[in-house]
Amino acid sequence: MADRDIRNVLKSMGITEDEIVTAALELFFPHPGVETREKAEAMFRKEMTLALSDPNLALLIYAGVLLESEGARANLPNLKPSDYENDLTCLIADEVLGLSVAKYVGGYKGLFDYVRYDKAKPGILARLGPFMDDVIAGLIGGVSANMYTRAVLD
Repeated sequence: MADRDIRNVLKSMGITEDEIVTAALELFFPHPGVETREKAEAMFRKEMTLALSDPNLALLIYAGVLLESEGARANLPNLKPSDYENDLTCLIADEVLGLSVAKYVGGYKGLFDYVRYDKAKPGILARLGPFMDDVIAGLIGGVSANMYTRAVLD
C-alpha cells in the first residue's frame, strides 16, 4: 500500500475533489489575478494538486481520517461518544489539526482562510464529522491562501 494516495482515501470516505472545490468557491471573492470563478477554480485545483502531493500533508490529513473513524466507532480515548458526536467546544484537537493543515499548506494566510471556512462551513464541510470538517477546512484555507498569493505574484 506504499502507493496509496490521500485523494483515494478521501474519495473512499465520500470526499471528492469536486466537492472540496465547490466548497472553496462558495467563499470566493475576486482578487487581482483571480478575477473570475473559472480562473479561481483552475488555480485552486492546481494548488490543491500540488498540496496533496506532499506526503507530510497526506499524513496530517490521514490523522484526521483515523480520528474520525475511531470517533465514529466510539474508540477515542478520554472522549465520550456523545462528546464526539456533538463536536463540543471543549474538543479542540480537531481545531488544532485543522489549524496545522492550514498553516502547513498556506502559512499564516492559510490560518486566516481556515477560520473563514471553519465558521461558514460551506458545502461538504457542513456534512463532515468533527475532525474531517476541520481538516478539509484547513486544506481549503491553505490552498486558497496560496491561490490568492500566487495570483498576485504571477
